[in-house]
Amino acid sequence: MLFRQLFDPETSTYTYLIADETTREAALIDPVLEQVERDRQLVAELGLKLTLVLETHIHADHVTGAGRLRELSGARVAASAAGAPCVNLPVKDGEVLALGSLRIQVLATPGHTDDSVSFRVGSRLFTGDALLIRACGRTDFQNGDAGQLYDTITRRLFTLPDETEVYPGHDYAGLTMSTIGEEKRHNPRLAGRSREWFVEFMNNRKLAPPKKLDIAVPANRACGKSATEAMS
Repeated sequence: MLFRQLFDPETSTYTYLIADETTREAALIDPVLEQVERDRQLVAELGLKLTLVLETHIHADHVTGAGRLRELSGARVAASAAGAPCVNLPVKDGEVLALGSLRIQVLATPGHTDDSVSFRVGSRLFTGDALLIRACGRTDFQNGDAGQLYDTITRRLFTLPDETEVYPGHDYAGLTMSTIGEEKRHNPRLAGRSREWFVEFMNNRKLAPPKKLDIAVPANRACGKSATEAMS
């Protein structure tokens, strides 16, 4: 499998490129609108054909590039059936998407938002904002639920093999990846923490809203289309 990790410095968002090296079919996970041309250039340089765009949830901190990439490449957009109505492939827990010979397993991982999903490809797990490196996504908007997030991480993600590689949707400290085993041992919000402690901690964080919340959420419910039109 061909794999690249890309970064948007304004929002500390990771976008991931995966591809079948034989068929050259490629997918982008959580693209950012402002980085669409960078991503398209990389796809072209590597001799790939973009066929899928995968969204882990409706983002509140950046506008997705999914709609723009779909317009330019014909790629299909896949995301949770509980999320944006604009997607081509509304997916549910347990579904498997094909990318050439690669198989992309969908895991429902709600809690950060009610539509959050993770994507598992071999030993790599793309967790969006559910499980971060030594942290987790916030739960104070978009139908987030701290108890549900705790259950998602401890009962679903932490049951995967310890060597599973974790690639999050964001990192704010320059870290690029982790493993399930590392997070089980060292994540300060989860390692040795009870569900009650976690819920109280998450519900009392009193964070400022994401700067782009009012713009990003409605735009992303349309796969970024409205923002794309505004920029044209």
